[in-house]
Amino acid sequence: MNTPRYLVLFDGVCHLCENSVKFIIKRDKKRKFRYASLQSNMAQKILWQSNLNSGEIDSIVFVDNGQVYIKSTAVLRILKAMGGLWGIAEIFLLVPTFLRDPVYDYVARNRYRWYGKYKECWIPTKELDELFIE
Repeated sequence: MNTPRYLVLFDGVCHLCENSVKFIIKRDKKRKFRYASLQSNMAQKILWQSNLNSGEIDSIVFVDNGQVYIKSTAVLRILKAMGGLWGIAEIFLLVPTFLRDPVYDYVARNRYRWYGKYKECWIPTKELDELFIE
């Protein structure tokens, strides 16, 4: 399968990550985005091809037309791709990643404690299944 234009890779057992995906889905009226868990074969292949160590990735990953973004840059690029007022978030890309990513890393390290964790990957409803790869 070809990689879609906008692909969001997320931790399938993380409540915060699941809610982030639901946030995007709710606002993506044109259904531009597709999703896959970081635990999926497709995600592992994309990470490997991008020279990213899947064991070290604990964040949302955004693939935009083959370009892979991680951490705060992924979040800001997702908001930009969502368009509308969300696109204003693009201005934060002017802030260097060495300032943005520590905040992202802090939330990522504590996400299970603060938001919880599933025992298995989240399974989307039948209505949303077409948006998910693997």
